[in-house]
Amino acid sequence: MSNNRGTLYIVATPIGNLEDISLRAIRVLKQVHHIAAEDTRHSRRLLLQHGIDTPMFALHEHNERQAVKGVLKLLQEEKDVALISDAGTPLISDPGFPLVRACREAGIRVSPVPGPSALMAALSVSGLPLDSFCFRGFLPRTQAARRDCLAKLLTANHTQAYYESSHRILHALRDLHEVLGAEREICVARELTKQYEDIMQGTTSEVLAMLEKDEMRRRGEFVIVIAGAAPRETDLPPAEAMRVLDVLLGELTLKQAASLAARITGEKKNRLYQLALKRR
Repeated sequence: MSNNRGTLYIVATPIGNLEDISLRAIRVLKQVHHIAAEDTRHSRRLLLQHGIDTPMFALHEHNERQAVKGVLKLLQEEKDVALISDAGTPLISDPGFPLVRACREAGIRVSPVPGPSALMAALSVSGLPLDSFCFRGFLPRTQAARRDCLAKLLTANHTQAYYESSHRILHALRDLHEVLGAEREICVARELTKQYEDIMQGTTSEVLAMLEKDEMRRRGEFVIVIAGAAPRETDLPPAEAMRVLDVLLGELTLKQAASLAARITGEKKNRLYQLALKRR
């Protein structure tokens, strides 16, 4: 622990299964002087499960700006504080941002204790490309704003992720189906790591049908993962592919030229064959 000033630890806690907590997280929660919890009643069960009796106080969306001063005072008195949310990694659509900013500005050390995250858990099982993705928090509440938000994904070519609540999930999927079409690939992860964990994968029409058919699958907490838009084919392949095709057409048959040009450039053979027909 820190010697000069206290350290603020950002501690990830289980999103469902109480066994999903690291040994380091347990140690830190036992050793800090105070725990700032989003809901002390909710977090008490976790602390009892792991024999943690550190004093807790509430820090949530309704009091966090007022609570910042008190936390800073504790840290300046060389006391360590752990920040936890109800589930998962704090600040990911949870309270804590004003506190972390205030600590940075005051020169107080902020240290992460990584662990569970509903976002990362859903992405990891989605089966969708993760070399590039964007997390946008919760979808807008109203239909008009939600559809405007989804319309921006028509040409976005990387995976997108959103949180959604049980009472809006069906409306969200219907809007997604309407705006992005029936064939966009998605994954809807529900109640991750909990007893009724449910991971629904398929096209928008397939997953929407699953939710409409079974009311039980519309209960709980959701992460929606949406595949990026398919690349749009331009009228012509890149200039290098056209140059290779033209050279080969001077020496080979149409079929041979298109086939070899496809192997060299990575373009689609049928597309190059159609272009070769036009060239001849």
